[in-house]
Amino acid sequence: VQVFGGSGYIRGMEVERLYRDAKITQIYEGTNQIQRTIIARELLKNGA
Repeated sequence: VQVFGGSGYIRGMEVERLYRDAKITQIYEGTNQIQRTIIARELLKNGA
């Protein structure tokens, strides 16, 4: 988004849609730290 400057935030631009979709996916699936915690818990539980 930063590469595109202000155009990256204009509705209708492809990069705006991709950025918005990426953010909503992150919100839906949980933050990176929560994902790391879930993965670590599963690995420890399975003896990896």
